[in-house]
Formats: sequence, structure tokens, C-alpha cells
Amino acid sequence: MNDHPERWSQATIHPDMWADPDEDPRDKEGASPDGELATLLDFLTGYRMTLTMKCEGLDPEQLARRSVPPSTMSLLGLLRHLAEVERDWRNWISDGDPLPKLYGERDADFDGAVADQAQVDAAYSDLAREQAATDAALAGHPDLGERLGEDGTSVRELMVHRIEEYARHCGHADLLRECIDGRVGQ
Repeated sequence: MNDHPERWSQATIHPDMWADPDEDPRDKEGASPDGELATLLDFLTGYRMTLTMKCEGLDPEQLARRSVPPSTMSLLGLLRHLAEVERDWRNWISDGDPLPKLYGERDADFDGAVADQAQVDAAYSDLAREQAATDAALAGHPDLGERLGEDGTSVRELMVHRIEEYARHCGHADLLRECIDGRVGQ
């Protein structure tokens, strides 16, 4: 007898995958997009979808469940963290006053992630809003070499950093989800 959930997957064709290819919303028919910007946006969209998939079907307690102590990381904390990060990226490219933190200083995005349905709903709403706002702010700058904000961050650097941030946290989400209910990811 142990406290670890049994590993499992919903996939039937490839049992080590999160979902069967014909049911995976990230898999598209046809060729990949043309051009650097379209490719970067495609990867960003895929990682955003992956994070959402890793959280699907879990209740507030499961979403707020912490990883290995002393870490405060949880899937709910990741949703909140990425909403905060999206907002922060807009601060990088803005010439105006920075937008205030959503959840407070330092690690409040993780520390304040508690098992409450209203908080889960707010986290999803915050993330969608902040993603849309950052996407809209960057849509006006299709030249990847353009430098924005006080520090002169290139649009390309920001796009690559966004992909890197989501990819890294999707790896965390794989492990967090497997610890919660044993579901493995690809």
C-alpha cells in the first residue's frame, strides 16, 4: 500500500500520451504555419492549450495541491503565476506606468492559491484576460526586430521568452498532475 496514484492516460493508441492524436486539440492537419511570427504564435498557442489540458477535470482542492515541500507550486498557482507574468510582459513593452501586480508582491501568485472555486474561476478569467491583453499589445508590432519599452526589448525576444515560460511550466504541470491523480503527459 502506498500514497502514490497509479499512472494512467486517457490515450488508447499510445498509452504514454495525454490524448490520442485524433482527439488532441493541439494537433492540426496540414503543414505548419509559414513565417517566423506565425510559427512562434503557433508554439505559444500549443503550450497555452497544454497548460489548460493539464488542469482539466480537477476540483479546486486538486488544483491547489502543493508540490513537494517547501515549494508552494500548484497547478492553480501556475495559472495565477502565468496571468501575472503576462501582465508583467506588457509592463516590459509599455512606456507608461507599470500595471499593478494582480496578486501581490513576491510569490503571492503561488502562496495565495487556495482551494476555492471562486478563486479557481478568477484564475482562469485573469489568465484569459491577461493573455488577450498581451496578445493585443503585441499585435500592433508584427516586426520581430522592433524594440519596445524602456529597456528596448525586441518583439522576438519577448515572443521566445513567452514560449519558454509556458514550456517550462508545462513541464511542472506534467509532474504536478501525475502526483495528483497519476495521469501522465506527453
